Amino acid sequence: MVQKAKILLVDDRPENLLALEAILSALDQTLVRASSGEEALKALLTDDFAVILLDVQMPGMDGFETAAHIKRRERTRDIPIIFLTAINHGPHHTFRGYAAGAVDYISKPFDPWVLRAKVSVFVELYMKNCQLREQAALLRLQLEGGGGKGAVGAGKEPAGLLAELSARLAAVEEQAEALSKQLDDDSADAAAVATAAHLERKLTGLRRALDALEPGTGSGATSVPTQN
Repeated sequence: MVQKAKILLVDDRPENLLALEAILSALDQTLVRASSGEEALKALLTDDFAVILLDVQMPGMDGFETAAHIKRRERTRDIPIIFLTAINHGPHHTFRGYAAGAVDYISKPFDPWVLRAKVSVFVELYMKNCQLREQAALLRLQLEGGGGKGAVGAGKEPAGLLAELSARLAAVEEQAEALSKQLDDDSADAAAVATAAHLERKLTGLRRALDALEPGTGSGATSVPTQN
């Protein structure tokens, strides 16, 4: 089973964190609080997050500086950041948010439905990537002759394990295709569309590697695509 995704909420005002939790609770994911940029960076040292909601105006390390630290770390640089701000200084302020690495920049008060929908897209993409990494790990075990070592597929004949891997991958492919269609229909953010396209490319590479393992296709020369 895929674990719930973690969503990092960063704001120095407890009432704002409470409001975000109320809005996002319907997504049924794990919501993690951070009351400062420093606290957020500490949480990111050990946990993986699907998306970060980051307040711009905070005492000490503000949202822009926090985002800069996040993007400099290899472990966290690809985590989507949605900036939240109670002030609007015009296009220059918004541009600074995108320049800092944000995928979106939302001014308060915001529409709860819109925010929940934007966050849900990145949660879905995160889940699909987790499933893809699992399929890649199982396929790598098979390629290395270790099909019987994993918890999934233990004791199975190679043909049976390949069939199970193919079925699992097909399910992820179907979900990824549905998500891509949803993004196209909703005219979603360019960052979300690009992430979905990247996921589809990785799925295609994994499918090719899996197909090459079928009898008579010369699996010895097949390599598993690197998962980023």
